[in-house]
Amino acid sequence: MTIEKLKKIKEKNLDVVSVRRLVAEEGAKLAENTAYRKQVLVCGGTGCTSSNSMLVIEALEKELKEKGLDDILVIKTGCFGLCALGPIMIVYPEGSFYSQVTAEEVPEIVAGHLVPGGKPVKKYLYSETVHEDGSTIPLSETAFYKKQMRITLRNCGVIDPENIEEAIASDAYFALAKVLTSMTPQDVIDELLAAGLRGRGGAGFPTGRKWAFAMAQDNDTKYVCCNADEGDPGAFMDRSVLEGDPHAVIEAMAIAGYTIGSNQGYVYVRAEYPIAVQRLQLAIEQARKYGLLGKNIFGTDFCFDIDIRLGAGAFVCGEETALMTSIEGHRGEPRPRPPFPAIKGLFGKPTILNNVETYANIAPIILKGSQWYSSIGTDGSKGTKVFALGGKINNVGLVEVPMGTTIREIVEEIGGGIPNGKKFKAAQTGGPSGGCISADYLDVPIDYDNLIQIGSMMGSGGMIILDEDTCMVDISKFYLEFTVDESCGKCTPCRIGTKKLLDYLTKITDGKGEIEDLDKIQELANHMKSSSLCALGQTAANPILSTMNAFGDEYLTHIKDKKCPAGVCKALLSFTINPDKCRGCTLCARNCPVSAISGKVKEPHIIDSEKCIKCGLCISNCHFDAIVKR
Repeated sequence: MTIEKLKKIKEKNLDVVSVRRLVAEEGAKLAENTAYRKQVLVCGGTGCTSSNSMLVIEALEKELKEKGLDDILVIKTGCFGLCALGPIMIVYPEGSFYSQVTAEEVPEIVAGHLVPGGKPVKKYLYSETVHEDGSTIPLSETAFYKKQMRITLRNCGVIDPENIEEAIASDAYFALAKVLTSMTPQDVIDELLAAGLRGRGGAGFPTGRKWAFAMAQDNDTKYVCCNADEGDPGAFMDRSVLEGDPHAVIEAMAIAGYTIGSNQGYVYVRAEYPIAVQRLQLAIEQARKYGLLGKNIFGTDFCFDIDIRLGAGAFVCGEETALMTSIEGHRGEPRPRPPFPAIKGLFGKPTILNNVETYANIAPIILKGSQWYSSIGTDGSKGTKVFALGGKINNVGLVEVPMGTTIREIVEEIGGGIPNGKKFKAAQTGGPSGGCISADYLDVPIDYDNLIQIGSMMGSGGMIILDEDTCMVDISKFYLEFTVDESCGKCTPCRIGTKKLLDYLTKITDGKGEIEDLDKIQELANHMKSSSLCALGQTAANPILSTMNAFGDEYLTHIKDKKCPAGVCKALLSFTINPDKCRGCTLCARNCPVSAISGKVKEPHIIDSEKCIKCGLCISNCHFDAIVKR
């Protein structure tokens, strides 16, 4: 591959890709595309696939074939971000956004919109992308996208991730060409340091410094590793990048290889990500075929290749030394540090490890410059951050915002608020290692340092929204249960400490807690933080400590009053029937699985608290709101 050939591939595919990008990002009014009359993009990411987007594609291709519409290009893309609206289908050059599409709706859309002279079928369009007169509102002007800035996700939902030429048309591998032909390894380090890029995997360590440590090591063998083993509950950022733009990671790893003096890279990816694994493998094979991986890349003496290693789902393998131990073929357990991996890592050789999102930022920095990147974000946290937005939020999905965006902006504007008019209670960030952020901090700008100051952390980017019906003690217990299951057991503080913390929380939610337990939790958490081998144990107590700090009254109510204010902890609940509202319809009694409800027809019923298992079926079957849960 030469730079001239790379430019020709870009030019050849540019008219097809630019139609989608300009309409989506700029709302440009474009003439009909010269290569195809229309392009139909259907999300092929995991979220939409689980909602049967593949059936939509099959129906679309069948309908187009039957009608002889061979001037329409159908593309299976990565994630568009609005996962709650899947399956998603966008028609260009209009930019018409169809949401929650079914295979049964496809014939009507084809007949109404995709035939010559057709117009968008308004009833199937996402309401925020269409005016009353049926004209299209650019995605960039909708509430979900308006405050986003897509750098990591720049190609997700825009290109065909299985077509390397579309990636090249979107500037893939031009940064690698620039680095190999006009920059020294030190130039790359300087650019990353000036950009202020920090690792997006959790700790936020400066990427340029990490690469500089590895570059300085005098060793003939070095390795470049990618952590694609995101294991936080509710996190799917890295998966979406691999599914939607795998070449972004491949190119960045090659740049890293050149910078530190490595010829071999490894991507450690979860086996539970079949679509991501398949597209990554295909992308690697395409890059090799095009001479972008392998020997003498761009005619230089630089050689670099990448292999995939599948993880078996162990959360602890997200820790860098445990990940490398697993690649080596051993049980995934962390190792003491120092020495750090940049000095002694994979197979005992100098190694750098970054996650998918970090790598996805490398090429834009090289192409657009450190000054451009460092102008985005806050003083201590440059660039953007991708969040997997989930929980009690209307717009569940994938968002990318500049560092410094507030939680309020994400929740109320991008996320569309809390469903059913409920109140915001907290945002959980950082997964099992993070914490819960109360409504008091809704207007705090999000960056690495601010989140730590308010008792949480950035983590890899999961953001779970909790509403007023959430029990914060129960949430802490959920994360502790996860951590107990995922602890590798190598070190005593984590192996025993996490279990002991869970015992305390179980005791509290069972109505047997004592005030002294809160002091014991604090003491144990401090010991675990100072003596656990890796971050899994060191941060395991964070969800508890953050909720005790922000929602301490809930812990006290559980302990002193033996009540759960949110009505979640079963052991602290009681179900009674209000005789003034009960009509004696017997529905509750007939549906009770343990026959705990008795009474005569047309007379008030009663619940035997000794028999009641607190399943809630009686409430869901009562039409008169006669059953009270306390």
